Amino acid sequence: MAIISIRVDDDLKKKMDELSYINWSEVIRSKIKEVIEEEERKKEKKDYKRIAEASLRSLEFYQIYGGKRSEETIREFRDKNWQL
Repeated sequence: MAIISIRVDDDLKKKMDELSYINWSEVIRSKIKEVIEEEERKKEKKDYKRIAEASLRSLEFYQIYGGKRSEETIREFRDKNWQL
């Protein structure tokens, strides 16, 4: 098993010592595992087909608007709609 070290401020350490019956190593291991599992679920939820389609649409917009920066295109679109 690997060993890692963490630093906590003195007040937090004092409070941890007051609750010495708690296995702080287990608390930290559990939280690390929880965060890793959450991040892995996020990765699995990515819809790569949708991402690819969005990329193609982005290229189409780029070609339609003559290669302008997105900020310029958004500003033009907003200006047109607000003037109607």
